Amino acid sequence: MFPLRNLVMRYGSAAPWLGFFGLILVAWTALFAMQPSATELEFARLYGADFWATLCAPSTAQSGYGTVFLMWALMSAAMMAPTFAPTLKTYHDLTKRDADAVRTFNSLLVAYLLIWIGFSALAAGAQLVLAQADLLGEGGASRSLWLTSALLAGAGLYQFSPLKSACLTQCREPLSFFMQYWQSGAKGAFLMGARLGLVCLGCCWALMALGFVGGVMNLIWMGIATVLMALEKLPEIGRVITKPLGFALIAAALITGFVALGTS
Repeated sequence: MFPLRNLVMRYGSAAPWLGFFGLILVAWTALFAMQPSATELEFARLYGADFWATLCAPSTAQSGYGTVFLMWALMSAAMMAPTFAPTLKTYHDLTKRDADAVRTFNSLLVAYLLIWIGFSALAAGAQLVLAQADLLGEGGASRSLWLTSALLAGAGLYQFSPLKSACLTQCREPLSFFMQYWQSGAKGAFLMGARLGLVCLGCCWALMALGFVGGVMNLIWMGIATVLMALEKLPEIGRVITKPLGFALIAAALITGFVALGTS
């Protein structure tokens, strides 16, 4: 059995990874705790969309916005941190023998997550606007077939866009990214983390917006979306699923649109 000291010398400190996976665990646990209770679901069945519109509407001093923003921030951390693991592993392999390896690891991760917190701020505002327009129902899911169709079509078409392709290329080749944009120290790690966050945002924002289709508090949707976004960023698997996923989303948008026409 290798002594613990030899393991630390070989693989670097485990502390940043414990923090990373601890963050993911806390985020998912908090989201689970925020799920509507059985009583709230019963009220939703009794009172319909009005109950959810009241629940999601902003209150005095924007306390409603704060709650929705917290939910989106937790959701972004829970879903996007796992997709960042391969890139973070590459960075850790490059720096694990440095004296400030833990500090630069944390700087990279914090900057990456800050980009997604910014996205969460915008998404929370969008959710409140849609709720006030009576377009969202139970769990933050779309009540409008036209909105659902538009979100699915937008996400599907974006799968074929040059921007999505360029961002995915950098996500799938983290070593090439670091060779091109390498900066030393905690400040350099922070700047690279912010750039990686923007690249990841370019990959995943449209799929994240599908939360308004599946329900932004739907843990099943979150789990499926997390797996899909993580797989998309893998070099071999990602190239196989990106376009088929786009076709599937466009097909779902067309079907939803035809249903909307039939019920209008």
